[in-house]
Amino acid sequence: MLVAERYEKIVQLVNERGSIRVSELSALCEVTEETIRRDLDRLEEAGKLRRSHGGAVSVKDEQPELPFSEREIMHAEEKRRIAEAAVKLIQPSDRILLDASSTAWYMAARLPDVPLTVLTNSIRVATELSGKEKVDVISTGGLLAKRSLSYVGPLAERSLDAYYVDKLFLSCKGVHLTRGVSESNELQARVKQKMVGIADQVILLADASKFGQQAFTHVMDLKQVDSMITDRGIEEKVLAGLAELSIPVTIV
Repeated sequence: MLVAERYEKIVQLVNERGSIRVSELSALCEVTEETIRRDLDRLEEAGKLRRSHGGAVSVKDEQPELPFSEREIMHAEEKRRIAEAAVKLIQPSDRILLDASSTAWYMAARLPDVPLTVLTNSIRVATELSGKEKVDVISTGGLLAKRSLSYVGPLAERSLDAYYVDKLFLSCKGVHLTRGVSESNELQARVKQKMVGIADQVILLADASKFGQQAFTHVMDLKQVDSMITDRGIEEKVLAGLAELSIPVTIV
Protein backbone atom coordinates (compact mmCIF):
# COMPACT_ATOMS: atom_id res chain seq x y z
CA MET A 1 0.00 0.00 0.00
CA LEU A 2 1.37 3.39 -1.03
CA VAL A 3 1.72 6.09 1.62
CA ALA A 4 -0.98 8.22 -0.03
CA GLU A 5 -3.33 5.25 -0.08
CA ARG A 6 -2.64 4.58 3.61
CA TYR A 7 -3.40 8.22 4.45
CA GLU A 8 -6.69 8.00 2.57
CA LYS A 9 -7.60 4.75 4.33
CA ILE A 10 -6.80 6.20 7.76
CA VAL A 11 -8.95 9.28 7.19
CA GLN A 12 -11.79 7.11 5.89
CA LEU A 13 -11.65 4.83 8.95
CA VAL A 14 -11.53 7.75 11.38
CA ASN A 15 -14.50 9.46 9.71
CA GLU A 16 -16.53 6.23 9.58
CA ARG A 17 -15.97 5.35 13.23
CA GLY A 18 -15.66 8.82 14.73
CA SER A 19 -12.53 7.73 16.59
CA ILE A 20 -10.02 4.90 16.38
CA ARG A 21 -6.95 3.72 18.28
CA VAL A 22 -3.38 3.50 16.99
CA SER A 23 -3.27 -0.25 17.59
CA GLU A 24 -6.35 -0.81 15.41
CA LEU A 25 -4.96 1.31 12.58
CA SER A 26 -1.66 -0.54 12.81
CA ALA A 27 -3.39 -3.89 12.33
CA LEU A 28 -5.71 -2.69 9.57
CA CYS A 29 -2.96 -0.94 7.60
CA GLU A 30 -0.36 -3.64 8.34
CA VAL A 31 2.34 -1.20 9.48
CA THR A 32 3.95 -0.51 12.85
CA GLU A 33 2.30 1.65 15.49
CA GLU A 34 5.20 4.10 15.21
CA THR A 35 4.43 4.53 11.49
CA ILE A 36 0.76 5.14 12.31
CA ARG A 37 1.70 7.77 14.88
CA ARG A 38 3.77 9.62 12.28
CA ASP A 39 0.90 9.33 9.80
CA LEU A 40 -1.53 10.78 12.34
CA ASP A 41 0.80 13.68 13.07
CA ARG A 42 0.98 14.56 9.37
CA LEU A 43 -2.77 14.16 8.88
CA GLU A 44 -3.46 16.38 11.87
CA GLU A 45 -1.15 19.05 10.43
CA ALA A 46 -3.17 18.83 7.22
CA GLY A 47 -6.43 19.27 9.15
CA LYS A 48 -7.76 15.85 8.16
CA LEU A 49 -8.22 14.55 11.73
CA ARG A 50 -7.30 15.36 15.31
CA ARG A 51 -4.97 13.40 17.55
CA SER A 52 -6.36 12.11 20.84
CA HIS A 53 -4.85 10.05 23.63
CA GLY A 54 -3.89 6.75 21.99
CA GLY A 55 -5.44 7.44 18.62
CA ALA A 56 -7.34 9.95 16.50
CA VAL A 57 -10.82 11.46 16.21
CA SER A 58 -12.76 12.76 13.24
CA VAL A 59 -13.13 16.47 12.58
CA LYS A 60 -15.81 15.93 9.95
CA ASP A 61 -18.77 16.86 12.17
CA GLU A 62 -17.02 18.84 14.87
CA GLN A 63 -18.55 22.26 15.48
CA PRO A 64 -16.26 25.20 16.25
CA GLU A 65 -16.60 26.64 19.72
CA LEU A 66 -18.53 29.91 19.72
CA PRO A 67 -16.71 32.95 21.12
CA PHE A 68 -17.76 33.86 24.66
CA SER A 69 -18.99 37.26 23.46
CA GLU A 70 -21.55 35.47 21.26
CA ARG A 71 -22.56 32.86 23.82
CA GLU A 72 -23.25 35.39 26.57
CA ILE A 73 -26.02 37.07 24.53
CA MET A 74 -27.69 33.87 23.28
CA HIS A 75 -30.79 33.07 25.37
CA ALA A 76 -29.45 35.63 27.84
CA GLU A 77 -32.67 36.14 29.81
CA GLU A 78 -33.18 32.42 30.31
CA LYS A 79 -29.57 32.01 31.41
CA ARG A 80 -29.92 34.83 33.93
CA ARG A 81 -32.98 33.21 35.49
CA ILE A 82 -31.23 29.84 35.60
CA ALA A 83 -28.18 31.45 37.23
CA GLU A 84 -30.32 33.15 39.87
CA ALA A 85 -31.97 29.83 40.76
CA ALA A 86 -28.58 28.10 40.91
CA VAL A 87 -27.15 30.69 43.31
CA LYS A 88 -29.98 29.91 45.75
CA LEU A 89 -28.58 26.37 46.09
CA ILE A 90 -25.28 27.64 47.50
CA GLN A 91 -24.66 27.86 51.24
CA PRO A 92 -21.90 29.80 53.05
CA SER A 93 -18.65 27.77 53.29
CA ASP A 94 -19.60 25.63 50.27
CA ARG A 95 -16.84 24.49 47.94
CA ILE A 96 -18.22 24.88 44.44
CA LEU A 97 -16.97 24.37 40.90
CA LEU A 98 -18.06 26.56 38.00
CA ASP A 99 -17.31 25.64 34.41
CA ALA A 100 -16.54 28.09 31.60
CA SER A 101 -20.12 28.46 30.39
CA SER A 102 -21.83 31.82 30.03
CA THR A 103 -24.44 30.65 32.56
CA ALA A 104 -21.68 30.07 35.12
CA TRP A 105 -20.46 33.62 34.45
CA TYR A 106 -23.97 34.93 35.16
CA MET A 107 -23.84 32.90 38.38
CA ALA A 108 -20.52 34.47 39.37
CA ALA A 109 -21.98 37.93 38.95
CA ARG A 110 -24.84 37.05 41.30
CA LEU A 111 -22.91 35.18 43.98
CA PRO A 112 -23.13 36.93 47.36
CA ASP A 113 -19.90 38.04 49.02
CA VAL A 114 -19.93 35.32 51.69
CA PRO A 115 -17.29 32.73 52.67
CA LEU A 116 -17.06 30.38 49.69
CA THR A 117 -14.38 28.52 47.78
CA VAL A 118 -14.88 28.63 44.02
CA LEU A 119 -12.83 26.48 41.67
CA THR A 120 -13.08 27.31 37.96
CA ASN A 121 -11.35 26.95 34.60
CA SER A 122 -12.93 30.20 33.36
CA ILE A 123 -11.02 33.49 33.15
CA ARG A 124 -14.32 35.40 33.00
CA VAL A 125 -15.66 33.70 36.15
CA ALA A 126 -12.42 34.26 38.07
CA THR A 127 -12.33 37.92 37.05
CA GLU A 128 -15.98 38.43 38.01
CA LEU A 129 -15.30 37.01 41.48
CA SER A 130 -12.10 38.98 42.05
CA GLY A 131 -13.96 41.87 43.69
CA LYS A 132 -15.67 39.67 46.29
CA GLU A 133 -13.37 39.68 49.32
CA LYS A 134 -14.86 36.70 51.16
CA VAL A 135 -14.84 34.39 48.14
CA ASP A 136 -11.66 32.35 47.65
CA VAL A 137 -11.05 31.74 43.94
CA ILE A 138 -8.91 28.92 42.56
CA SER A 139 -8.14 28.76 38.83
CA THR A 140 -7.04 25.55 37.13
CA GLY A 141 -4.47 26.94 34.72
CA GLY A 142 -3.74 25.03 31.52
CA LEU A 143 -3.95 25.71 27.80
CA LEU A 144 -5.93 28.88 27.09
CA ALA A 145 -8.89 28.29 24.78
CA LYS A 146 -9.14 31.80 23.37
CA ARG A 147 -12.70 31.61 22.04
CA SER A 148 -14.17 30.57 25.40
CA LEU A 149 -11.57 32.31 27.60
CA SER A 150 -11.10 29.07 29.53
CA TYR A 151 -8.32 26.69 30.49
CA VAL A 152 -8.32 23.21 28.97
CA GLY A 153 -5.86 20.43 28.22
CA PRO A 154 -3.80 18.00 30.34
CA LEU A 155 -2.64 20.61 32.90
CA ALA A 156 -6.21 21.78 33.55
CA GLU A 157 -7.34 18.16 33.89
CA ARG A 158 -4.50 17.21 36.25
CA SER A 159 -5.03 20.27 38.45
CA LEU A 160 -8.63 19.20 39.08
CA ASP A 161 -7.38 15.92 40.57
CA ALA A 162 -6.09 17.88 43.58
CA TYR A 163 -9.54 19.02 44.69
CA TYR A 164 -12.93 17.87 45.90
CA VAL A 165 -16.03 20.07 45.75
CA ASP A 166 -19.51 19.95 47.23
CA LYS A 167 -21.33 21.19 44.14
CA LEU A 168 -20.53 21.40 40.45
CA PHE A 169 -22.53 23.80 38.28
CA LEU A 170 -22.01 23.20 34.58
CA SER A 171 -23.67 23.73 31.25
CA CYS A 172 -23.18 22.06 27.89
CA LYS A 173 -24.03 22.17 24.18
CA GLY A 174 -26.51 19.30 24.14
CA VAL A 175 -28.76 17.27 26.44
CA HIS A 176 -30.25 14.07 25.00
CA LEU A 177 -32.49 11.71 26.95
CA THR A 178 -30.68 8.58 25.77
CA ARG A 179 -27.28 9.88 24.70
CA GLY A 180 -26.65 12.14 27.67
CA VAL A 181 -24.75 15.40 27.95
CA SER A 182 -22.41 16.50 25.16
CA GLU A 183 -20.00 19.25 24.11
CA SER A 184 -18.92 20.53 20.70
CA ASN A 185 -15.26 20.53 21.68
CA GLU A 186 -13.34 17.48 22.94
CA LEU A 187 -10.95 19.48 25.14
CA GLN A 188 -13.86 21.15 26.94
CA ALA A 189 -15.61 17.79 27.29
CA ARG A 190 -12.55 16.16 28.88
CA VAL A 191 -12.27 18.94 31.47
CA LYS A 192 -15.97 18.64 32.29
CA GLN A 193 -15.63 14.87 32.68
CA LYS A 194 -12.92 15.52 35.28
CA MET A 195 -15.15 18.06 37.01
CA VAL A 196 -17.97 15.53 37.31
CA GLY A 197 -15.57 13.06 38.92
CA ILE A 198 -14.58 15.38 41.81
CA ALA A 199 -18.05 16.69 42.72
CA ASP A 200 -20.44 15.40 45.36
CA GLN A 201 -23.40 16.97 43.53
CA VAL A 202 -23.65 17.62 39.78
CA ILE A 203 -26.12 20.38 38.89
CA LEU A 204 -26.75 20.82 35.17
CA LEU A 205 -27.70 24.30 33.94
CA ALA A 206 -29.35 24.05 30.52
CA ASP A 207 -31.77 26.36 28.76
CA ALA A 208 -34.51 24.71 26.72
CA SER A 209 -32.63 25.08 23.43
CA LYS A 210 -30.07 22.48 24.58
CA PHE A 211 -32.55 19.60 24.89
CA GLY A 212 -32.74 17.07 22.09
CA GLN A 213 -29.32 18.16 20.86
CA GLN A 214 -26.31 15.88 20.52
CA ALA A 215 -22.99 17.67 20.10
CA PHE A 216 -19.71 16.11 18.99
CA THR A 217 -18.24 14.77 22.25
CA HIS A 218 -19.94 12.85 25.05
CA VAL A 219 -19.46 14.33 28.53
CA MET A 220 -21.59 12.15 30.81
CA ASP A 221 -24.74 10.06 31.05
CA LEU A 222 -27.83 11.68 32.52
CA LYS A 223 -27.70 9.22 35.43
CA GLN A 224 -24.66 11.20 36.64
CA VAL A 225 -26.75 14.39 36.95
CA ASP A 226 -28.12 14.96 40.46
CA SER A 227 -30.41 17.86 39.55
CA MET A 228 -31.15 20.20 36.67
CA ILE A 229 -32.25 23.81 36.19
CA THR A 230 -33.88 24.90 32.93
CA ASP A 231 -36.40 27.43 31.63
CA ARG A 232 -40.09 27.37 30.79
CA GLY A 233 -39.44 26.58 27.14
CA ILE A 234 -38.69 22.92 27.88
CA GLU A 235 -41.11 20.50 26.19
CA GLU A 236 -43.47 18.33 28.24
CA LYS A 237 -42.22 15.12 26.63
CA VAL A 238 -38.66 15.99 27.69
CA LEU A 239 -39.85 16.67 31.24
CA ALA A 240 -41.60 13.31 31.24
CA GLY A 241 -38.40 11.61 30.11
CA LEU A 242 -36.39 13.29 32.85
CA ALA A 243 -39.02 12.25 35.41
CA GLU A 244 -38.60 8.64 34.28
CA LEU A 245 -34.88 9.01 34.98
CA SER A 246 -35.69 10.41 38.45
CA ILE A 247 -33.82 13.66 37.82
CA PRO A 248 -35.20 16.60 39.85
CA VAL A 249 -35.84 19.56 37.52
CA THR A 250 -36.27 23.20 38.53
CA ILE A 251 -38.06 25.32 35.89
CA VAL A 252 -37.54 29.10 35.98
